[in-house]
Amino acid sequence: MKHTKISKSIWICIILVIIITTIGIAAHSVSAYNWQNILLWPFSKESTSTNTSTIQTIKNVESSVPYQSQDVHEQRVINSVKKAEKSVVSIVASKDLPIIKTYQIPINPSDPFNDFFGFPFNIPQYYQKQEGTKKQEVSAGSGFIIDSNGYIITNKHVVQDTKAEYTVLLNDGTEYSATVIARDPLEDFALVKINKTGLVPLILGNSDNLMLGQTAIAIGNALGELQNTVSVGVVSGLHRNITAYDTTGEPTTLTDLIQTDAAINQGNSGGPLLNLNGEVIGVNVAMEQGAQNIGFAIPISKIKGIINQAISTGKISVPFIGIHYTIIDKDLMKEKNLSVDYGALIGKGANNDPAIVKGSPAEKAGLKENDIILSINNIKITAQNSLSSIVRRFNIGDKVKLEVLRDKKTIYLDLILGSKDSTD
Repeated sequence: MKHTKISKSIWICIILVIIITTIGIAAHSVSAYNWQNILLWPFSKESTSTNTSTIQTIKNVESSVPYQSQDVHEQRVINSVKKAEKSVVSIVASKDLPIIKTYQIPINPSDPFNDFFGFPFNIPQYYQKQEGTKKQEVSAGSGFIIDSNGYIITNKHVVQDTKAEYTVLLNDGTEYSATVIARDPLEDFALVKINKTGLVPLILGNSDNLMLGQTAIAIGNALGELQNTVSVGVVSGLHRNITAYDTTGEPTTLTDLIQTDAAINQGNSGGPLLNLNGEVIGVNVAMEQGAQNIGFAIPISKIKGIINQAISTGKISVPFIGIHYTIIDKDLMKEKNLSVDYGALIGKGANNDPAIVKGSPAEKAGLKENDIILSINNIKITAQNSLSSIVRRFNIGDKVKLEVLRDKKTIYLDLILGSKDSTD
């Protein structure tokens, strides 16, 4: 038998086929991307490294450059919020509340109903029992720092419960026990303090020269959960008078307010209303139920004068007359057939409280129910210039002259302003 001699080139081809087949089988367990990298490794190593470095560099540039708006107005809003965000706080009220547990009354197998129907007939009955108490959050609002030593402004209704404990949450999430320093006896304003120094206070601006259409920025703890929520709008009204209701349902008359369409939600109470300079122009206080974007704030200039008093004395004392009244406008003039469309009509309070507070300066001066106070020291009382805002321009103990319309006749009465304290 003859043996066929296989040439060296054929052997080389056979070996290459075997190698390629083996590699093909292995390729099933390697992704196309990795397989390509394996084949091109000597050529692609430097290129891949360069691309990765480039991508990483781009990411670093994107994350390190802050957003800069091309719109001047938008950038001013951003700057104002950034300036204020560390100074706005959340205020949480907690109380010891009873723990109520429900228990089922054990079934009595000898119940006569079982014999009557011939089968078990038991209606489950339950009873409740208090088993101790537990500290629970009952409300939450907002506030803002006005002094580096821990003084904070908020609404009176946010801290009105004298039996509750209050906690302030700073922007960084740290918590501090808060003490209520003073509650304004007339305005919905209060001052609280935490034991913390080195805080960043907000700048208190001027609300006396606000303009309709001016940008307004509201910041607060919306819904008691969403800390430092920002809403932007305009000053949509000035010198508004409303009747608001606190958490207990008690009505309160609030006068000379700023109206804004910057959304103010539940929990925003006590937070700041800012201008484009990041200055406080108001303290957010109320929202209109059933309406969209109608909120109200106490003008900061109205309460600036008593802040130092509250810090130094630990209480708030304000001048007062001692009456319940309604500001007259054209609608009220028509409704009650009055002879004037301005002034303060003295009448009973919301809960049928006496029109004249017993022992008050008003009683001593001789004011009566249904009198209309037209002016104080020749300052005319209008919806835009309310009686309470005028009275706050004077000091406790000042003698003022009242122009009063009584039975369609004008009389003048001297009145010495009394003191209404936060402890009253």
